[in-house]
Amino acid sequence: MTTSQGHAAGFLTRERIIARPGWSRWLIPPAALAVHLSIGQAYAWSVFKTPLEKGLNISGVASSLPFQLGIVMLGLSAAVFGTRVDRNGPRWAMLVSSACFVTGFLIAALGVWTRQYWLVVLGYGGVGGIGLGIGYISPVSTLIKWFPDRPGMATGIAIMGFGGGALIAAPWSASMLSAFGATGNTPDPDGIALTFLIMGLAYAVFMSAGWLLIRVPADDWRPAGWDPATRKTGKLITTGGVSAANAIKTPQFWLLWVVLCFNVTAGIGILEKAAPIFSDFFAGSNPAASFAAAAAGFAALLSLANMLGRFVWSSASDVIGRKNIYRMYLGVGAVLYLVIELTTNANKVLFLICAMLILSFYGAGFATAPAYLRDLFGTYEVGAIHGRLLTAWSVAGVLGPMIVNAIADAHRDEAGPARYTTSFIIMIVLLVVGFVANELIKPVDPRWHEKDGTAPEVGAGADTGEVNR
Repeated sequence: MTTSQGHAAGFLTRERIIARPGWSRWLIPPAALAVHLSIGQAYAWSVFKTPLEKGLNISGVASSLPFQLGIVMLGLSAAVFGTRVDRNGPRWAMLVSSACFVTGFLIAALGVWTRQYWLVVLGYGGVGGIGLGIGYISPVSTLIKWFPDRPGMATGIAIMGFGGGALIAAPWSASMLSAFGATGNTPDPDGIALTFLIMGLAYAVFMSAGWLLIRVPADDWRPAGWDPATRKTGKLITTGGVSAANAIKTPQFWLLWVVLCFNVTAGIGILEKAAPIFSDFFAGSNPAASFAAAAAGFAALLSLANMLGRFVWSSASDVIGRKNIYRMYLGVGAVLYLVIELTTNANKVLFLICAMLILSFYGAGFATAPAYLRDLFGTYEVGAIHGRLLTAWSVAGVLGPMIVNAIADAHRDEAGPARYTTSFIIMIVLLVVGFVANELIKPVDPRWHEKDGTAPEVGAGADTGEVNR
């Protein structure tokens, strides 16, 4: 290796980014947000669907492929590269994520410019999807180590960014597409390509702020006034550490996999068809001119609930415990679906409240999962374990929309809420199964803990009280 290569590698190593004394841990959430707000653009893909369909003369199914492949690659890359992310450190991971995510936009721009749509799928979905997965997990273990006293709040801040990225990307993308003549009945494909290009370059700058700012705490660092030795721990909170390879051999991992998969399935089914569901439930209750705006407003409110739930409920889990908060996500979620089933379209306000709470639990399930993993398996390879857990998202991302769409299509001759009755009953059953899986989670057997003394790290024994029962 040449001297320049060695210096470049050194710049990215974990040892190079150990924080000096006095470094504020509150600089770490903004670093994580710089990445998560960027990769959260994936939730705004729908803005490009119609321009691509009309501009490149492709079908609606084809226009969904980049997003669907991106979500699949998110789960797969998080699982495959999770251990390397933990080993090489957050700066390396966030830089690789930035490179893949930005390159995905540039390849997509080239694909539209040359009218080769397969390049859009490969770039945005394939290469960009790898960036999604690595970027999603890259700051998790770092945040948990900086905030051993409030891990749920810390990861909630970052993962809230992924849910909120679309709130920035959607209007920004729409305004550029309009300015470059890429909207209307005859959109200019070159305008779509230019939009991809500008977004890629802008995200390169924004995400660079994240990997340049990120730091890891020194081994002996503790938050001011926090002493794990003098505080109690919950029954589920380990003081050891479990490797990613061993974690997937435990029943706790697979029970939590079921919990996350079914919680996400129940939420994404509504999120993916928000406007059509609102239309089927309340068609005729508004003048035609205002009804489309009402349906779009409903979808926006659900996105807002998805984002806020990631921070609010995940932060609450630091007080009441991870197992208890998932009891709420799953148990209360099932009750809310039942309320919608029983009241159908009798009360629009009640329907809106129930749907927003369900979506807040959907987002919170993502944000609370890393802290739950940290409680169960320690901080040793929590990023890698989190990566493997995200395969539940890949499954749910297919399962939820498939259930809702297939059943709605099968009942297309029926009007109103009846099109979704069976779907919502299935969601109730899935949430109940998830609730049972959560109840079966017990402390991890110490025989799975690492024995070489390297496993217990900063925050391994954080106090959340005797709440994880």
